[in-house]
Amino acid sequence: MTEHVEWGEPDVPAAPVQTAAVTPADAADAARLVAFGLQPKLQPARDQEYAELLRRYREDPVFARLADAVATGLGLVVLEVSPRAGMAVTAAEDSVFAVRMGDYARRTSADSGDRFLHGLAHLAVAAMAFPRPEDLADDGYIGRVSVNGVDAFVRQACRRLEERADEHGENTDPATDAPGLEAAWRIWARRSSTGATKDARRLAGSTTGIIGKAVAFLTDSGFLQRTGDDGGGTYRTTARYQLQVRDMAGSAAMAELLELGIVPVTDGTASLLPAEDTEDLELAADAGLPFHS
Repeated sequence: MTEHVEWGEPDVPAAPVQTAAVTPADAADAARLVAFGLQPKLQPARDQEYAELLRRYREDPVFARLADAVATGLGLVVLEVSPRAGMAVTAAEDSVFAVRMGDYARRTSADSGDRFLHGLAHLAVAAMAFPRPEDLADDGYIGRVSVNGVDAFVRQACRRLEERADEHGENTDPATDAPGLEAAWRIWARRSSTGATKDARRLAGSTTGIIGKAVAFLTDSGFLQRTGDDGGGTYRTTARYQLQVRDMAGSAAMAELLELGIVPVTDGTASLLPAEDTEDLELAADAGLPFHS
């Protein structure tokens, strides 16, 4: 008995997927896009080449991977690539582009204690700019801060922390050179708000002088835009700053500051409300945005 066998079509190996070879010109374009991203004040809507490279990034996966690889090789983290933010990048800790709080503070003052004050100033600006989680999640949200408002906010935080320490019988007078944000808050409370010079300029070492330095740095970095002179200087946030703060919002220090109770207003004068008792969080030493310790 002969068995009938059905013969099908012979198996044909699938043709290899053809991918376009990456050329030196492609690599140059990818590097050019990253270079645009390192110019935070540059707006894609005002630069045709930048806008075209952004479009290519969104529409060409191969080019997007190439640009991401260039950024990674430079020690950069891509936060977002979009028409609103451009190619928004932040520096990883080991990147040559990383700005460190110690270097930043040394350029401003020889006082080692000021390092903590500069970190606290950046932390307070971020907390006031985006006081609620939904503010960070909303791409259309614009935060507003003022120099005097940030100073008032931190001083209220100092009072609230002192009250909390008194309630728990904790030391309320640590050494001024002790590390950590707790010491920074104490140093802030002791520091003059404005100081005085013969021509009525605020002193660089005063707390409003330190905040002024912080917001000037954030403005130069494309994170804030100056909107007026009221309140020692008023500012509005940019999409890049929202992405930066969103990336850093998990820090224990920022959570501690927010838990003190912030009124979510957007005129630059946010203040504190009494907060319910919560478990203490471990404060991140030398915390400051957008710096590495």
